[in-house]
Amino acid sequence: MLDIKDFSIFENQVSFDFKGFLIKIGSYWKWFLISLLITFTIAYQVNIRKEKIYGMETLIAVKEESNPLFTSNTSLVFNWGGTSDQVQTISTTLQSRSHNELVVDKLQYYINYLVQGDYNLVDAYGAVPFFVNIDKTKGQLTGMLIAIKFVSENEYEIRIPFENPSVSILTYSNNTYSNTAVEPGEFVKRYKVGQQVALPFLNWKLQINDNPGFYKGNEYFVQFNDFDGTVSGYKGISVQSDDKGGSIITLGMQGTNKARMVEYLNSTVKMLIKRQLDSKNQFATNTIAFIDSTLVTMESQLKETGNELKTFRQGKNIYDIEEGGAKFSEKILEFDVKKDEVNRKMAYYNSLKAYLKNSVNYAKLPAPSVAGIEDPNIVVNVSKLIALSTQRSEMAYAVKSDKIFKDFDNQMEAVKNVLLENIATAKSSLQYDLAMVSSKINETESTIKQLPEDQQELIKIKRKYDLSDNIYSTFLQKRSEADIVKAANLSDVHFIDPAKDVGGGLIGPKTSVNYVLALFLGILFPLIFVFAVFFINNSVQNTEDISKMTKIPLIGVVGVNREHTNLAVYDRPKSALSESFRAIRSSLQFLYKQQNVDGAKTLMITSSVSGEGKTFCSINIATVFALSEKKTVVIGLDLRKPKLASEFNLSNDVGIVNYLIKQKTVDEIINHTHIPYLDVILSGPIPPNPAEMIMSEGMGELIEELKKKYDYIILDTPPVGLVSDALELAQYCDVTLYIVRQNFTKKDMITLLNNRVKRGELNNTSIILNGLENKAKYGTGYGYGYGYGYGYGTYANGYYEEEKPKSIYQKVAQKILKKPRQ
Repeated sequence: MLDIKDFSIFENQVSFDFKGFLIKIGSYWKWFLISLLITFTIAYQVNIRKEKIYGMETLIAVKEESNPLFTSNTSLVFNWGGTSDQVQTISTTLQSRSHNELVVDKLQYYINYLVQGDYNLVDAYGAVPFFVNIDKTKGQLTGMLIAIKFVSENEYEIRIPFENPSVSILTYSNNTYSNTAVEPGEFVKRYKVGQQVALPFLNWKLQINDNPGFYKGNEYFVQFNDFDGTVSGYKGISVQSDDKGGSIITLGMQGTNKARMVEYLNSTVKMLIKRQLDSKNQFATNTIAFIDSTLVTMESQLKETGNELKTFRQGKNIYDIEEGGAKFSEKILEFDVKKDEVNRKMAYYNSLKAYLKNSVNYAKLPAPSVAGIEDPNIVVNVSKLIALSTQRSEMAYAVKSDKIFKDFDNQMEAVKNVLLENIATAKSSLQYDLAMVSSKINETESTIKQLPEDQQELIKIKRKYDLSDNIYSTFLQKRSEADIVKAANLSDVHFIDPAKDVGGGLIGPKTSVNYVLALFLGILFPLIFVFAVFFINNSVQNTEDISKMTKIPLIGVVGVNREHTNLAVYDRPKSALSESFRAIRSSLQFLYKQQNVDGAKTLMITSSVSGEGKTFCSINIATVFALSEKKTVVIGLDLRKPKLASEFNLSNDVGIVNYLIKQKTVDEIINHTHIPYLDVILSGPIPPNPAEMIMSEGMGELIEELKKKYDYIILDTPPVGLVSDALELAQYCDVTLYIVRQNFTKKDMITLLNNRVKRGELNNTSIILNGLENKAKYGTGYGYGYGYGYGYGTYANGYYEEEKPKSIYQKVAQKILKKPRQ
């Protein structure tokens, strides 16, 4: 039946020992020092190997510029649309793939120029004395370094290490990859400066820059990179709007080469200005193209009618003929011009209607004004449609949202529907105008038919010529106006501060950040290790652990034995270790007196498991009693793993087992040692039933006989955590000493000890902490003494022998030859 005492395992729950944890951290200071040295070394190496990072900026303004030639007298009306959301559009354009493709292609930034730095290859764009003109229609070797060494001012050597029989080449004209065969090994060939290099994997001309400086004997590297990958790198250009001025945009880049960034920033703005101006001139460009095509046709007609008029005049009195029909010629010309205007408007409307129904790109629509249409509804809606179509195509590479494209499509569809309604209304009005003009022309032609045939023929020829001439002159005027308007147009984007290398601009690497990170990691890694050790290690570390887990008294603390023998008290009676055992002797005498034990006194020494120092403590406690001239005997009762014989260089052939089986008498099993007053009884041969032998009546008889011969009887027993032998021997003992070894005995064993004491299986139990090392590592305030004066600080001088510090070689030799014995 379980006793309530069996549930004591739930008592004395151990809380987090913060003080012990801090002391534990201090004990590993060497680990922290090594960790910090490693992390700071890595940080230093990273800092000296990292290339310097610079930041470059350029400042632009976005301002709507109206054309100064737009006046009420200008017959051509061009409407460019508004500038709503223009800053956002420009910001998006600058980061779009299509825009950056144009800039990268223009600057050929897919070509890297490199030189060997102290630790790695460095981007030397703008600093190398040469440049290469590549043939974009032919393949170039990609992803490999091409070494260029100038053997003279006019001759250079190409070196390429080929590892595989096939290499990848890229044709930049169409951005396609292919493979070509090469011979593995190092390719070496010399060329003259300016000579065409035509190889299956390389096609260029190398040219020397102006003022190249000294470059003979120097080595440089050229590398061709993926075009799309290069563009992706430059799409990350920083575009920020000024909070104070919404139309101010700051462009920024970060990189290792200031010359490359300066040129790219300025070039991307120049490309933006060109594209924005081309877009702004799109209406005028479309109009000029339409007028040019019309002029070609009209010029041919004018030449044909001119020749016909010239032929008619030959052999005739042209003045008399002209005089009779002059007034009719002027009148019918006026009607013909009006009819041509109406027909041109009708043709434009029909063409516009067909374009709107059959096309999805409206960026090439000509201006309505070219056909003489000045209806503001038509002009405004056509310009809106062109602007929306152009803007949508610009955003195709930068915006991936289908919703935005649907919004554009919806807006264009709405404008297109309005335009179709406007066209229908305008055409019905023109039909009426056309009927009126045709009626007047018919009346005039009826009158002309009454004139002589020569006059009729002249009026007919002159009518065609005058109409063609009038139309041709009108279109020439309109084209001239369109050219002037286009030339006078201004971009809405302006430089405020172009990018320029004026020194400075260094933004990295952040060496201080790396050192701070090194400090943090240098502390963190060993701290995590110590933290893990602190929680994973469930062994007893110090006296505080014992006091927290049990109420059983701690009567002594024993340090580590660093000698070659376990007879520490006898070999060095004045050592701190010997004083700790004398302190234990005093405590035991007090316990015996407290229990009123007279005559011979018995002491049982046990522990939880093997290796905690029972035999070591038994021998030395017996020694301190013997040195005080008390007859003492140590009995080796660990019948399974006897150790006592080896400590005194005795043979274990005869011992307590022989007595218990009635083979030997008490006097025959007692061994005298070289230590006065100290005798030893060994365990003897290992029996098959050690527990039963200890439980026999002979054990009690032996103890009784020994009490007649000795003052102190010390039992060196097996561990109670493994076998029950010691529990059977507890009935013969006045005091039980339980050995707990630092950093070895598990804390759970203390809980089991509590249970055994509460159940009465062990009587008059006290604890000895064995194997205590330095206080910084294990968190105790005790020295090698037990804490009551001996071995404490400078006050211990003269009380015991000081151990001489050992050299490094002695320490290493000791660790190799022997571990500390307990």
